[in-house]
Amino acid sequence: MLQIYCKNNNSTKDFAEGSSLLDIYKGFNLQMPYGPVSAKVNNKVESLDFRVYYNKDIEFLDITSPSGMRTYVRSLCFILVKAVEELYPTGSISLEHPVSKGYFCDLHIGRPVKLEDVSAIKQRMQELIAEDIPFQRIECHTEKVVHLFRERGMTDKAQLLETSGQLYSYYNRLGDTVDYYYGSLVPSTGYIRLFDIVKYYDGLLLRIPNRQNPDHLEDVVKQEKMLEVFQEYHRWNQIMGLSTVGDFNTACNDGHATDLINLSEALQEKKIARIADEITNRGENGERVKLVLISGPSSSGKTTFSKRLSIQLMTNGLKPYPISLDDYFVNREDTPLDENGQHDFESLYALDLPFFENQLKELIAGKEIELPRFNFTTGKREFSGKKLRIDEHTILILEGIHALNPALTPNIPAENKYKIYVSALTTILLDRHNYIPTTDNRLLRRIIRDAKYRNYSATQTIARWPSVRAGEDKWIFPYQENADAMFNSALLFELAVLKDYVEPILRKVPNNCPEYSEAHRLLRFLAYFVSVPDKEIPPTSLLREFLGGSSFQY
Repeated sequence: MLQIYCKNNNSTKDFAEGSSLLDIYKGFNLQMPYGPVSAKVNNKVESLDFRVYYNKDIEFLDITSPSGMRTYVRSLCFILVKAVEELYPTGSISLEHPVSKGYFCDLHIGRPVKLEDVSAIKQRMQELIAEDIPFQRIECHTEKVVHLFRERGMTDKAQLLETSGQLYSYYNRLGDTVDYYYGSLVPSTGYIRLFDIVKYYDGLLLRIPNRQNPDHLEDVVKQEKMLEVFQEYHRWNQIMGLSTVGDFNTACNDGHATDLINLSEALQEKKIARIADEITNRGENGERVKLVLISGPSSSGKTTFSKRLSIQLMTNGLKPYPISLDDYFVNREDTPLDENGQHDFESLYALDLPFFENQLKELIAGKEIELPRFNFTTGKREFSGKKLRIDEHTILILEGIHALNPALTPNIPAENKYKIYVSALTTILLDRHNYIPTTDNRLLRRIIRDAKYRNYSATQTIARWPSVRAGEDKWIFPYQENADAMFNSALLFELAVLKDYVEPILRKVPNNCPEYSEAHRLLRFLAYFVSVPDKEIPPTSLLREFLGGSSFQY
């Protein structure tokens, strides 16, 4: 017999060797309102059909947890893929990126997608769910799995596994449909309780439940600009023949890593130059732009972007001047408190908005101001003695999480402002049915930067990440579509470069702490990439903000 400790109810019980996680769930008589979809076994996420042969700590997960939601979405995607395979035997579908609180899917059927197609796909998905078909996971030699995928024309998956260097691999089966998903799936299709699929521009939007309220679907949020950025980069990837990680790995193994680095860096520089030109030329015959507002989530590379944009603006004859929002904090005793009674420094209202806006208005009107400086030791605003007056060639650069919030500069004329949203919008796919979360890209950057410059362990960074994300959801993401321009700071090659830096840091996360689950998931994900050394990355690269070796001062 085995001893199983269940974290959900803090109790221990004996089970027979070889019991599945689902057997154990039933044995503890747990009543999770949204049912389990997966479980952490000694802090590693496993499918509910995983069998236990030794004493374990187990925590069952539902879709209110990030890991549980990932399991749910993967399983739902597999059902979508099967429905498309059955309805369009010569067609295919790509699950491309998260957008509008759902997942954008590109349906390839040789003609434009019609509403009847969407209805047929949704109906077939509902039928598959009602049939409660089991998901299977079959493990065998990698060469056999690769052969299976090549036989079925799934070269993206074959390439991914071929270049991963693993002796054994697995594939997933749902009835007659074969696929590959890098993570746990629910036991059967009947576990999917709620979803929707709707026509969305030239493709489909797969809608999922809200994590906080799983009885309701996420609201569809308008994100036209975000979708346009994703699709622009996907088109570029397709032209280059590098849509998936398997394509990328093959190109690197063939000796093209340096070419990919140079191309990616040149593409970003071209984008920055275009934004600088638009800022310079806007309002040439009237009120010109005097304030550039730059926002984006954590580890999006805003600081390096600001510096590179400033250089491009200087080449256009302008004089960029950086303004730090940190110097406009209210005195510490006036800082608003969060729900835990702690100072909420991420709140918009931690800033002295009237004072900040008054200084901007005076600057734009051509008046001289004395710049403030916030003393973080005393928690008080001081005046630096530094005076500023801007002339016709000066342009203010303001970078911060609230930069796109209309409440920051409500009375500054629109013609005087240019708003930019920066984020690492990862566009390469693991394969056609597995997208790469953009948040993973940013989390890996932050783990490296925190370890290098702040002496934080990966455990500490991972533990803080949910609160960082909550702040982004509240203060950044609702305003991203206000931007005049969106800049994608993700580089095609960067995950292959980050790999060598971040793997040793992630391996230090002990498996007896909750953060081990996320560290383990990220290590498994990075294993799909070949390593690319950073020696060819230029000192002006956005990636140098995190890796070190930048020619910019921070």
